[in-house]
Amino acid sequence: MIKRRSLLAGAGALALAQLLAGCNSRSNAALRVRLLDGSVPVQLLRAFQRDLEQQLALDFLPQPQLSDLYDLLQTWKQAEAEPVRSGWRERIPFLNSNRQPENVADLVTLGDYWLASAIRQELIQPLELETLPEWEKLPDRWQALVRRDRQGQLNPEGELWAAPYRWGSAVIAYRIEEFEELGWTPTDWQDLWRPELKGHVSLLDSPTAVIGVTSKKLGQSFNPTDLGEELQAELQALHQQTKFYSSDNYLQPLLLGDTWIALGWSTDVLPVLERDRRIAAIVPESGTILTADAWVRPAAAKPVTRTGDELTLVEQWINFCWQRQNAVNLSLLGTAASPVLTALNRTDLPAPIQQNSVLLPSTEVLERSEFLEPLSEGAIAQYHRLWTEVRGKVEG
Repeated sequence: MIKRRSLLAGAGALALAQLLAGCNSRSNAALRVRLLDGSVPVQLLRAFQRDLEQQLALDFLPQPQLSDLYDLLQTWKQAEAEPVRSGWRERIPFLNSNRQPENVADLVTLGDYWLASAIRQELIQPLELETLPEWEKLPDRWQALVRRDRQGQLNPEGELWAAPYRWGSAVIAYRIEEFEELGWTPTDWQDLWRPELKGHVSLLDSPTAVIGVTSKKLGQSFNPTDLGEELQAELQALHQQTKFYSSDNYLQPLLLGDTWIALGWSTDVLPVLERDRRIAAIVPESGTILTADAWVRPAAAKPVTRTGDELTLVEQWINFCWQRQNAVNLSLLGTAASPVLTALNRTDLPAPIQQNSVLLPSTEVLERSEFLEPLSEGAIAQYHRLWTEVRGKVEG
């Protein structure tokens, strides 16, 4: 399973909670959002609150990991599905309090990795995005990513299930000093296989990401349809290069010098680059794996209808995130780029964004990049078998 955890301190979450929702106002909030910690700068939330025509209580509560937010969706769905019992226990609130663990949010951050599963399990409901003023400004690849059928598979005729508001990518992070001694620096995926790096590689504990990278090294898609002998041999060779696997702590060995190079997510790596000059990172020239964080609406959320042409508060927030200046500020102040940036003239963007090729890779690199596509149950089993077999040959 892919997990991406922000390495930012929790002070931002505390400031966010204090800014937007005190304990007394949370239950009466006009808009409840559960979001990934660090994914929306506090300055952007202040701006949204100022833009509202009337002063409203907003409840934006951060969660540390995307998996926590997915668990929330499951909790709300389970509570909604519990049968209503009759009898004296129903009349005593504390005996029945487990049926509603908390007020259901209007919107939740969900990573694209979880989107297919959330749709299949009916944890979320479709969104009406095509009538939002900023929807048409969203590049086609982001619109296609969230248009799916009821099984969660990509479908150009499907419904819209999410509103992407930021994205990141798979990157290679490395220790500068060690590579200065080697006399070269990484530029692409095949560098992970170089013999001088044997025993010095950190990898994500993710079959889809690592198999995808291996397939790309062979000049194929990040979404291989054939896990044949050539791919298996390359995957085994990469495993023999690797000292450490983790989806949460893969950067710690790099920082300590136990490994020299790591496959990771830009959202994790960018904060490290800002505070540790010993580490550098690149987005491989042949293209990379893209990831997206998006707003989804829980299936258990109450339906909301518009009054005339006026956008609902949920729609206002989604549309606000896509407005040009807000998209720029989200990218400038956060650890990921807005999808809106990929449709803008790069020379008009602030210099810190233009100069940060990890945050915003070149247009050419992005054209060669892909999202990991949802897998069928059979493909998931095939990936798992290969992953277990390769890692077991040496470890088992």
